[in-house]
Amino acid sequence: MTVPVVVAHRGSSAVAPQNTLAAFEAAWRSGAGSIEIDIQPTADGHVVVIHDDTVEATTDGQGVVTEMTLEALRALDAGSWFAPAYAGQRVPTFGEVLDLMVRRPGIDLLLELKGAWTTEQVRPVTAAIRAAGLADRVIGQSFWPQSVTALAEADPDLRRGLLVFEVPDGLDALVATCAELGVMTCNPYGPLLVTHPDLVDRLHAAGLQVQVWTLNEPEQWAAAVQLGVDAVITDRPDRLAGWLAARAA
Repeated sequence: MTVPVVVAHRGSSAVAPQNTLAAFEAAWRSGAGSIEIDIQPTADGHVVVIHDDTVEATTDGQGVVTEMTLEALRALDAGSWFAPAYAGQRVPTFGEVLDLMVRRPGIDLLLELKGAWTTEQVRPVTAAIRAAGLADRVIGQSFWPQSVTALAEADPDLRRGLLVFEVPDGLDALVATCAELGVMTCNPYGPLLVTHPDLVDRLHAAGLQVQVWTLNEPEQWAAAVQLGVDAVITDRPDRLAGWLAARAA
C-alpha cells in the first residue's frame, strides 16, 4: 500500500501561525515531506505568502493584500493572533521561503497561486525558483486553470497541479481538463473521496498523482491511505508523520 507524502498545510499550522516562517520551520522539523504555501502579488509587484484576500484574519492590520504595498504588509504582526510567543512574525516574502528551502534540504514545496495570475506575473516566481536551484523540489498549483496555464507558459518544465473543490461535470471532464492543462497531479478536497469513491483510481489510471486536502483526523488519514492517495495535505504534519510511522511499525 502506498505511504503518502505528508504535506504541511500552510506550514505546521496547528502549532504555529499559518504561512509564516515559524510554521515552515516547524513543518521541516516535524518530518513533513512538503510544505504547502499560498502566494499573492502586492500592489507594487512583489510576491508575498498569505492565504486570505485580506489581512484581517492572520495579522493585526486591515486591507486587501493585492492593494497593499510590500512595506505596508511587512509592517504587520502576523503571529500575535495565534499566540503571544509568535509576536513579531511577519508576512513572508516568497524569496524568504526559497531561502528557507535552500537551508532546509529534504523537503519540497507545494506552491499555490491564489486567484488568476497572468504569465507576466508568474515569470518572476518561476525565475526565482530556477535561480534558487529548487525547480526539482517545487510543484505549482492553483484552483484557477488560467494560473496553471500561466505557470506552463512561464516555465513549461516546472511540475504543475490542479486544485479541485468540486466535480460539477463528472470525472471524465475532470480528467480531460487535467490533460489539457498538462498537470502531473490533481489535488481534491477531502470530501470528494467520499462522494466520488472511484476518484483516486480514475486519476491514477490517467497517470496523475492525487494529493488530497485538508485531512486532520486519523479516520480521514486511514480512508485516504486505503484509497491509495499519493500525498495528504494536513494542518497536523507532526501527528500524521507519527501516525504513518506507527502504522508501518
